[in-house]
Amino acid sequence: MLLVGMLDSPYVRRVAIAGTILGVPFEHRSVSVFRHMDRFREINPLVKAPSLVADDGTVLMESQLVLQHLEDVAGRSLRPSAAPARIADLRATGLAIEYERKRPAESQHQPWIDRVEAQLATALGALEGIAIRDWRSLPAQQTHGSIGAAVAWGFIRFVVPDTMEPDHYPALRDHAARCEETRPFLAWPVDRTTP
Repeated sequence: MLLVGMLDSPYVRRVAIAGTILGVPFEHRSVSVFRHMDRFREINPLVKAPSLVADDGTVLMESQLVLQHLEDVAGRSLRPSAAPARIADLRATGLAIEYERKRPAESQHQPWIDRVEAQLATALGALEGIAIRDWRSLPAQQTHGSIGAAVAWGFIRFVVPDTMEPDHYPALRDHAARCEETRPFLAWPVDRTTP
């Protein structure tokens, strides 16, 4: 299998980390949807990251669908099986949203930015509560929610560090720091350089 996309994308990084935890072998190709559009289009005409080229040549996109395929291949899930824990993990995954600030300054609409920043603060507050309750120590098997939260934290700190104060979310900050020290996270660091 081939995972395509830059590791500065929280979606690509989350898939790579989860695939590693699941023990599914794959190759990674760092191709930018912006700078390498023609190269990316050769792999996926829709130019969406992450893209996963399955063993049979099928190209999957959208991180949730790619993760579902990796779980199917692994024969196990990173989601808890018990209903209350499973729905809590689904909620945590949904809260680990990407922060929209990739548009050029002239294309940014301040009311939209204000709305997205309010959503971010609300999501971080909710994830802080989950981190206090559920993620005080790194679980033996990480879930999609705990992985997504740590990846989102790193993405926010990398891309828009001025949007939040880390000390306002100490449990989430500490959870992300513990995750970043694990082998799967170390294997897939945020791509801070652009080839």
